[in-house]
Amino acid sequence: MGNNFTSARSSVPSPSQLFQGRRAALPINVVVVGCGLGGLSAAYCLAEAGHTVTILESALAIGEIGAGIQVSPNVTRLLIRWGLGDKLKQVTVKPEALALRRWSTGETIAWTKWGESMDKEYGAPYYHIHRADFHRMVYELAEPHPRITIRTGCRVVSMDPSAPTLTLESGEVVCADLVIGADGVKSTTRQYVVGAPDKANPTGDAAYRAIIPADLLLKDPDLRPLVETPEMVGWMGPGGHIMTYNIRAKKEFNLVLIHPDDGSVESWTAEGSADKMRADFVGWEPRIQKLLALIPSTLNWKLMDRAPLSTWIHSDGKLVLLGDSCHPMLPYRAQGSAMAVEDAAVLGNLFSRLSSTAQIAPLLRAYESIRYDRATATQASSRLNQHIFHLPDGSEQEDRDRQMRAAMEVALSEVGEDVRRRIRSTATVGGTDTVRAAKRRSKGKGDPNRDNANQWADKAKSRVQFGYDADVEAEKWWAEHGQKTIGVLARM
Repeated sequence: MGNNFTSARSSVPSPSQLFQGRRAALPINVVVVGCGLGGLSAAYCLAEAGHTVTILESALAIGEIGAGIQVSPNVTRLLIRWGLGDKLKQVTVKPEALALRRWSTGETIAWTKWGESMDKEYGAPYYHIHRADFHRMVYELAEPHPRITIRTGCRVVSMDPSAPTLTLESGEVVCADLVIGADGVKSTTRQYVVGAPDKANPTGDAAYRAIIPADLLLKDPDLRPLVETPEMVGWMGPGGHIMTYNIRAKKEFNLVLIHPDDGSVESWTAEGSADKMRADFVGWEPRIQKLLALIPSTLNWKLMDRAPLSTWIHSDGKLVLLGDSCHPMLPYRAQGSAMAVEDAAVLGNLFSRLSSTAQIAPLLRAYESIRYDRATATQASSRLNQHIFHLPDGSEQEDRDRQMRAAMEVALSEVGEDVRRRIRSTATVGGTDTVRAAKRRSKGKGDPNRDNANQWADKAKSRVQFGYDADVEAEKWWAEHGQKTIGVLARM
């Protein structure tokens, strides 16, 4: 197997007690197509449930790709449960807040406290991490596992989902009891569920991605606060937005710059033009110009979307999709990796109960019933932020900003004076009258920020998004439905 990661066989974590210590009474052979975050997570969870798993990856080697991504409490709680808590602390940054600014002036429009409040409210931390570090951690869980085999250079060109078998580019035919399609937005396995090849829909947006050494920002008094006070800082503008944050223990500064697509390609590794990037953001505030001047090269990623599928499962019940292959997430809500890892955890939990082949298809339907509505709602929430962030200057943008400022003032009323003074020095805020007005509008609703344009300020939305525990949901489903509908099939 080819890889650019150091083998983890000498540091295999001790056996976990996932799934309350359950192991499937009937182990099966599972093939996972794709060695991304979703595929590796699915392999690990299914192997921990007692099954034998083979990952088929088309790339010749597993290496570092991508840039910064966000891992919210709904996924960090799972990673910590898998024994990765200490490793996460070593390479991540915990953002103290979310700040959104106006594109042309840099005025702070929105501010929501994060940091330790995330741990307190949702029981797990919110981190920023390099995708390669995240991928390596999960790879190092999966690669040494005695029930997992990772095969690189194995491109799947066709499959018989009824058998199921997969034919590789080499001509080899791989057999399995169950196939998990975790091969991303350009999935090969998806067409067998849909019934024909289908294409993703362009969103009209593309994303430049770049990483700057944090030392360069620390040398500039205007940029130094972006490192010294680690927040997720965004700028909203007509037709585009920029998100920035620290990664790798504040050694690197990550930027994602969303702009109108003009012929980019859908790839994490496609090179973009740094000069074109700077031209796309002419007129944005001076700190943006300083940041862009520090970027010698960039990646440019075409953002694609798909409408929700009617099902994620092939009709014969031996092929199921996971992650971006069935519910690709736009980056505007930072939930793509989280949804894939949640999918994996639910699959592993459910299949830890397998004791008869008659249960395979019903367990797949259980997985879909647990995950479908949540993934679809998260897709919609991401699309909503695309609209919110990219409003042209005008009345709708002004209304958005008023909503966000009101939520910011509520947040500032709950923090110390030093923080209030720092944020208010860069913002137009309304003081206590704004707080009272927000609370009057919310009378009877509980949360003064309910349905706010700043979705992270909406506590009800955040509880749904960040308070979710995939294992708890799977256990709850089994207690309420599974025991009486699937458990009885064990005797068949």
